[in-house]
Amino acid sequence: MHLRSGLAAFALAILLARPLAAQQAEPRVWDAGARAWVGVGAMADALARYDVVFVGEQHDDPATHRFEAVLLDSVGQRAGHVLLSLEMFERDVQPLLDDHAIGRVTDSVFLARSRPWPNYAGDYRPLVRAAAARRWPIVAANVPRPLASAVSRGGWAALDTLPDPHRRWYAAQRQCAPEGEYFRRFGEAMGGAPSHGGQADTAAASAMLVRFYQAQCLKDETMAESIDRARQAWPGWKVIHYNGAFHSDHRLGTVERLARRLPSARIAVVAVVPVPDVTAADPAEHAGRGDYLVFVPAPTEAAPAEASQ
Repeated sequence: MHLRSGLAAFALAILLARPLAAQQAEPRVWDAGARAWVGVGAMADALARYDVVFVGEQHDDPATHRFEAVLLDSVGQRAGHVLLSLEMFERDVQPLLDDHAIGRVTDSVFLARSRPWPNYAGDYRPLVRAAAARRWPIVAANVPRPLASAVSRGGWAALDTLPDPHRRWYAAQRQCAPEGEYFRRFGEAMGGAPSHGGQADTAAASAMLVRFYQAQCLKDETMAESIDRARQAWPGWKVIHYNGAFHSDHRLGTVERLARRLPSARIAVVAVVPVPDVTAADPAEHAGRGDYLVFVPAPTEAAPAEASQ
């Protein structure tokens, strides 16, 4: 109880204890279902009733990461048992992540061997430490980058050239890259296949786009499978999964893949949206991205870089 009270106080301090002049920079939460602005606490109350919560982020946004730590604590206070799932770690480092969470592996060894993202110390370490302190499982959900890179170069067939243990465990057993809304959005994000140049150039660009899309889908399938396996290992535990927003926006990507595996699961999507002025945020501009839109202040060029925590 002492630890829980301390974490709750920390979260409240982040959200509520700033001077009045700074309050306009606090996150604002839009409940898409109710079509109303709500408080962080009200959103956490609702999210605690879901089986899986996806949090879609912009990886390089400090305000997003500060909010994510508060959200994990807030939902954890209400749900009790939470599985923390992260795109930012890959399946092959799961044993190392497990040992680090229980103190068997030091921080320095963990950082040297787990291939953490460059912004891990300031942005994702707080999530890992909070989960470890509560003895919550932490899931390294993503496919190892070499496997995704192999698919981006050679398509699905590239997985057949890898050793069986890699193909059977580190990548999802089921690979699927259906065309449709997700493919259309992916093509737009990648700039699509260029129309200039000869027919051969256009065909090559289109084929490259398909391979890149397959690699994207491999990540989605693997993260969804990782979440599914974690729920089987810890029945009844809530999952909070953090990933780049494209993987969960509009309930596509990883969300769609998980819903296919767990059709009866209650899944919520939170989209964190950095904006220049949270008081002027317009939910209509981001309609359909998630069940909740969380507007946070976007960084400015003049803002100093955050120090590692």
